[in-house]
Amino acid sequence: MLISKVVLKNWRNFREANVALSSRCFIVGPNACGKSNFLDVFRFCRDIVKQGGGLQKALSDRGGLSKIRCLTSNSSESGIELGLHIFDPTSNTNWIYEIGVSKNRGRNSRSLLKFERVYKNEKIILDRPNSDDKKDDSLLTQTHLEQINSNSKFRDIANLFNTTVYLHLVPQLIRYAHTFSSEGLEGDPFGRTFLEKIAKSSEGTRKQKLSKIGEALKSVVPQFDELQFTRDPVNGKPHLEAIYQHWRAGKAGRQREDQFSDGTLRLIGLFWSLLESDSLLLLEEPELSLHSEIIKKLPSLIYRLQTAKKRQVILTTHSTDLLSDDGISTEEVLLFKPTKRGTEIKVLSQDEEASSLLQGGFTIGEAIIPRTKPSLIDQLSLLK
Repeated sequence: MLISKVVLKNWRNFREANVALSSRCFIVGPNACGKSNFLDVFRFCRDIVKQGGGLQKALSDRGGLSKIRCLTSNSSESGIELGLHIFDPTSNTNWIYEIGVSKNRGRNSRSLLKFERVYKNEKIILDRPNSDDKKDDSLLTQTHLEQINSNSKFRDIANLFNTTVYLHLVPQLIRYAHTFSSEGLEGDPFGRTFLEKIAKSSEGTRKQKLSKIGEALKSVVPQFDELQFTRDPVNGKPHLEAIYQHWRAGKAGRQREDQFSDGTLRLIGLFWSLLESDSLLLLEEPELSLHSEIIKKLPSLIYRLQTAKKRQVILTTHSTDLLSDDGISTEEVLLFKPTKRGTEIKVLSQDEEASSLLQGGFTIGEAIIPRTKPSLIDQLSLLK
């Protein structure tokens, strides 16, 4: 299933947004314009439906409704609204899931649903508030999406949200996971339990994926030969072990993950995530810590692995190198532009300035990355 359109009102940086999505999307814009907050739309929906989650927890994990409401919205616009258009190619079905949330001004501080609607092939199959909600407004503290006994007619939507994967791997969390005593964030977006995730996969699946990842690493890591999964013989903790070619014949050098470079760890995490499932994958700046020539290959790599699994990948980037790939369509690139009324989103194919630059021989990265720099960036060098 693919999310084909997102409609937002008063969500974080976006007072209003209505944008079409491709199966592969590249989000580009200056710092603090809302790229991560846009990805959080999908994480928010995931947090509603996941086990132990729900609407109220998804809101509280983000500091409450007031923390995610757009700062530029009118005082009368107290709530948020999200709309996700979804296409299921296997059944040729078009879904729309819409939700509006506002602050309860009554006896408690819990937020209430303004509405919750589901459309299937343009026919509405859920429309709240319903008669039960009007009799007992406490029912509006929960979505039907999160309730198994209420979402049977549109559970495909719940399953899509529930399997969404977000990755912004921090190499230090993998190397030194044992030094962090807290349980970490739900979904482990920064990779602290990445090795445990590998350990929990079946042996056959694990070997197959690590073999593919090892073959890829041979192309980019000097003297690299093989990637293996091992366990500590004393405490049983999982480890990744790289085997390197040695200058002496018949010998081999070995390293565990705490000796891997940041780039190697991020590549392993990226490869594993791309091979992991067919669910929606959200990536934050996958180019970090990687050589420019590797970065240039990422779009084609994502395309090949994504097409085989028929999955959707949405990523943020600041990299001219990543956007130099001729295979990237202007329909796949979303340009974020901050304004006094909140961030505006434009599909690159609708941008006249970019179109003229592309016709002049510029790559997509050359055409738009310079336009995302801070307007006062030259003053940074004057700081004393």
